[in-house]
Amino acid sequence: MLIHEGPSRTDRIDERLAWTFAAIAGALNAAGFYAFGAYSANMTGNVSSLADHLGLGEARMALYGLLLVVAFVGGAIVATLLVGVGRARGLAGVYAYAVLAEAMLLTLLACAAPWLPDGPREAALSLGLSFLLGLQNATITQITNARVRTTHVTGTVTDLGIGLAHLLEGHPGTDRAKLRLHLVTVAAFLAGGIAGVFVFKAVGIALLFGAAGLLAAMALPGIQTARRSRPAAGAPRPS
Repeated sequence: MLIHEGPSRTDRIDERLAWTFAAIAGALNAAGFYAFGAYSANMTGNVSSLADHLGLGEARMALYGLLLVVAFVGGAIVATLLVGVGRARGLAGVYAYAVLAEAMLLTLLACAAPWLPDGPREAALSLGLSFLLGLQNATITQITNARVRTTHVTGTVTDLGIGLAHLLEGHPGTDRAKLRLHLVTVAAFLAGGIAGVFVFKAVGIALLFGAAGLLAAMALPGIQTARRSRPAAGAPRPS
């Protein structure tokens, strides 16, 4: 599901991608809010919070909200640059490598957490998660041509509402596969969020190791498949 692009992507592949990555994003986002009081993936809420704090003259809280948005955008920038460089060099499985990078960085964040001072720890973890979820969302958005957004639930719920209205009207152009994809994404994000809070309450920061392991488990098969399909050195490339 991290290899196919364009016409080779099927609705089934996109659904698998949506429920797995949206569940992980939901878990990290909800657990982060439970633990640190800040959403790492909810940029609508963070921008609204930024405006609220600016309006009230709360400069310190406004700066924190701004940094969350900047971190998410930074993750999206890094993902796009990684994919662009990989494509330019003809790297097969570039999206799988991007997801593996997310898993490795999430592991480093989890390893660093116990060594951070008590005061800055929550802010550092929130900002780190925001960066990584921005990286993930941009990676999945690119491979699916924006059909799947694993952290962007507001737009997905809006599209879901439009699709359900068309379905109720008996609209002949209703895309049932797309409607099902939106349902899967929202349901997975919700279920992942519930699970994330329960798991964080039970094991704490170890949740990050678990999420990193799941991401790596999804990325490595794609990388192996890409390597097997790559022409051997010196072999003629197909015309």
